[in-house]
Amino acid sequence: MPANGKKRSLIVIQLIGANDPLNTVIPYSNGLYYDYRPNVNIPAKDVLPINDDFGFSPQLGPIKDLWDRGNVALVNGIGYTTPVRSHFRSMDIWHTCEPDKIATEGWLGRAIRDMDPQGDNVLTGINFGRGLPRALGCKGVPVASVGNLDTYGLFPDVEDEQQKHYALEAFARMYGMSNDNDPIMDSLGQTGRNALKGADILRTAPGKYSSSVEYAQNPISQNMKSIAQVMFADLGTRVFYTSHGSFDTHGGELVTHGKLWEDLGGAIADCYADLEEHDMQDDTMMLIWTEFGRRIRDNGSGTDHGAGGTAMLIGGSVKGGMYGEYPSLEEAQQLDGDLRANNDFRSTYSTILERWLGLDAPSIVNGQFEQLDFIEK
Repeated sequence: MPANGKKRSLIVIQLIGANDPLNTVIPYSNGLYYDYRPNVNIPAKDVLPINDDFGFSPQLGPIKDLWDRGNVALVNGIGYTTPVRSHFRSMDIWHTCEPDKIATEGWLGRAIRDMDPQGDNVLTGINFGRGLPRALGCKGVPVASVGNLDTYGLFPDVEDEQQKHYALEAFARMYGMSNDNDPIMDSLGQTGRNALKGADILRTAPGKYSSSVEYAQNPISQNMKSIAQVMFADLGTRVFYTSHGSFDTHGGELVTHGKLWEDLGGAIADCYADLEEHDMQDDTMMLIWTEFGRRIRDNGSGTDHGAGGTAMLIGGSVKGGMYGEYPSLEEAQQLDGDLRANNDFRSTYSTILERWLGLDAPSIVNGQFEQLDFIEK
């Protein structure tokens, strides 16, 4: 816990579909980039330089502003040793920290369990979006999944309060504890009670929210606004999760990729401004990741599934800069036409878990991994 007594929070943004690292952090001074990508490239004149060799795509202007302030860390060449080009398997590896077998527990689910072993707070972890990411799944760990915070709750379409009361009572009875100690029914009963409790608490968050920041009317911006609303309501949530995409840009990449980052960059900048307005920027860190990179050569209008990628850390306590070696474009250094992953993603996870959240990383990421230095002391 930091010296000011505040508990640190983590916002995780998953870029579903595999974001293209070469068109995000662009090696604009390297002629090989333009040789391999005659059609799907960012002209050097349009790049937002961060040094003499690399720069951001022009749609990442809000990220560049945070970079200039020293609040963005870029983790280059991130991935794992034996890459898998299947979206589902690769995401599963990132979610569970198990490259060699199918696992049942997500890394953030285990982290939440360590933060709150008794499950006292059903809102320690929240996903903003549909479904529940595997990263948050862990037996006995309650996690809320919120599609729309303004209408979140059980039976939100029932306007009559008396009817809603009857419906909730029936729901509670349906998920009540069984009389014969059936463990499956007991588990369902606990799930039902957690859902009731979480919905009841979360409904209070929008009413407590006050901010001068105006978020855009797109899904990722609204999810980031919901994250801010819950965080500022002080409900004890430590892990916030949301997703954005699809970044699976096999065709029409330049337009699609640009629009995705335009929306995401604006959402991140607005959320960061909101954090600053509420003096929480130093106690909040954002992790932006994707399941793998994309091929070095373009396919004419897009790029196909690759290997090594780029992750970002953003926050007031982030030590800005580039971490890890940017993978070489030289043909001899490629991995079957892909950027070689030279930076295990579990190193980034371990750094966040131990240096940011104060947890024991090896038991969560299934091993000991070298940590990076992107967190200010």
